[in-house]
Amino acid sequence: MQVILLERVAKLGQMGEVVSVKDGYARNYLLPQKKALRANEANLKAFETQKSQLEARNLETKGEAEKLGAQLAGQQFVIIRSASDAGALYGSVTTRDAADAATEAGFSVDRKQVALTRPIKELGLHTVHVNLHPEVDVEIVLNVARSPEEAELQASGKSIQELAAEEEAAAEFEIAELFDDIGAAQLDDDEGMPAAPAPEASDDEN
Repeated sequence: MQVILLERVAKLGQMGEVVSVKDGYARNYLLPQKKALRANEANLKAFETQKSQLEARNLETKGEAEKLGAQLAGQQFVIIRSASDAGALYGSVTTRDAADAATEAGFSVDRKQVALTRPIKELGLHTVHVNLHPEVDVEIVLNVARSPEEAELQASGKSIQELAAEEEAAAEFEIAELFDDIGAAQLDDDEGMPAAPAPEASDDEN
């Protein structure tokens, strides 16, 4: 199907271009999202009539997106999730989770604007793209952790593996200290016990 683009669409073209796309893509995405019109004579005339208005509206929305993007770019948002000791999530972090985290922090982000290159299924810091406008794309970071304290440690640059190694080392140190304390207590008990009496001489020795 041939369509007229009403705005810039990544990997397709700029506003006003007539491009060929698959019928399903046009019917399910471009047309209902008002990103394009069917390329027929009537629509081509209508586009030419509305072109200046569309361009003005595009500049306005682009400007608003750039302002938001300047504030949003590089922001880090914490998402608390349950996970295994190895860092695998019980479930995954979705585009809705990312949008909700940004919105709770005071940014107006819709889940449809969040682009995940792959599902987030593990703890750690994950860079995510947010498409605020066809010409404005920014990156944010999702800090996925099991607790706010763990999120702070991850934000400081420590990985889940490093945190796990530190916890294991701390546990081993506590066990070693416990055994040292037990050994010291046993030694004190031994020192406090009265000395055993020397054996009496037998009659034969006399």
